[in-house]
Amino acid sequence: MTDARQSLIDFIARDAVFHGDFTLTSGAKASFYVDLRKVSLDHRVAPLIGDVMLDLIAEVPGVTAVGGMTMGADPIATSIMHRGVVRGLSLDAFVVRKEPKDHGRGRQVEGPDVAGKRVIVVEDTSTTGGSPLAAIAALEKIGAEIAAVAVVVDRDTGARERIENAGYPYLAAVDLSDLGLGASGHVPHADRTEPPQ
Repeated sequence: MTDARQSLIDFIARDAVFHGDFTLTSGAKASFYVDLRKVSLDHRVAPLIGDVMLDLIAEVPGVTAVGGMTMGADPIATSIMHRGVVRGLSLDAFVVRKEPKDHGRGRQVEGPDVAGKRVIVVEDTSTTGGSPLAAIAALEKIGAEIAAVAVVVDRDTGARERIENAGYPYLAAVDLSDLGLGASGHVPHADRTEPPQ
């Protein structure tokens, strides 16, 4: 394990895992909540995310850009882009809106043009894989080639299987066992956990 990966795991476990009673968007209950935005937007952790994710995707050939569904993917993609520059890589970032804009150019995918290019769809955490698959649909509509899906934290609740069954390689930097957690605190088929209202 690299020092950057261990440091990232330590930050996530200490600052981004919350225990209690949480309601998933599906209405199901969970006993913990991984709020990666607590660390992905932290100046100490963002470079670690970029380095760990670059190591994770290093063997995927021909990739020119990374990004995914706003907003979970946004800080992950920009961290990868910035740390890629440090390594001498030319990786762009893109953002996929939930819906195309209803004004201006009406785009759903923002950033440099990715039509005809190999891209990796990234996500902060993944439960069912719904957000990456929605991003893939928007990207394929404009002619991007999906090289892989790469997530920072996999919750081991079906995302890998769903994405691989759809025909895309799935890569995860950290899983629940790395964080000392078990999947029993999560209910499968929930796309995202939210703090209680």
